[in-house]
Amino acid sequence: MPNHNSHLAIIIPVYNEGMVIRDVIDSIPRKLVGIGKITILAVNDGSTDNSAEEINKTRAVLIEHPWNMGAGSATITGLEAAKMLDCDIAVTFDGDGQHCPDDIARVIKPIVQDNIDFVIGTRLKNHKGMPWTRKIGNVGLSTITMFLSGRWTSDSQSGFKGFSKKAIDKIKLETTGYEFCSEIIIEASKHKLKTKEIPIKVIYNHYSKKKGQSILNGVNIVFRLIFKKITG
Repeated sequence: MPNHNSHLAIIIPVYNEGMVIRDVIDSIPRKLVGIGKITILAVNDGSTDNSAEEINKTRAVLIEHPWNMGAGSATITGLEAAKMLDCDIAVTFDGDGQHCPDDIARVIKPIVQDNIDFVIGTRLKNHKGMPWTRKIGNVGLSTITMFLSGRWTSDSQSGFKGFSKKAIDKIKLETTGYEFCSEIIIEASKHKLKTKEIPIKVIYNHYSKKKGQSILNGVNIVFRLIFKKITG
């Protein structure tokens, strides 16, 4: 079980978030209960704007992809970096400003105190302000994820997740797009990781709504997940 000297990695996949990424990183707490060291890993996924320059103005470690490889690839890169750094806990955190940094403490608390391996920050417990298309899409994708994993979660597509050291080591991702969100849950179920949902606050504004997933992309996620299941 992690102790008060635990090393936490906060992984932020970034693609063309130059307008907000500096504020997002600067808002992340410098101290958290149960954590001795915090490393912010900003994975710049081939952005064509000034994201890299903005990240370099912060305390985050910049990791560069040479081209846009997808949110799944950026998350894989971040988790592999956390493993190389021998981190005890990792958190994935969106770079568009929709997540509340105060919720990081809430997401890692079950890992630090209760020996939980995998935490999902769910937006569906309090979905005020969430566009109706996202609510429907999330329910649909969570249902598909349940059939593929045997495990129900209210918000399978949440980008705000927490991982214990065991989860960092066990979860192996292959998908490069947004279907990785469901693949993580499938992997957690496969390895029988102790899982818990924690309600999180979501900051919806014009910018974060614009960056969200389209219905067409949701359909593509379903096809990719089913194809991966069929091909093994």
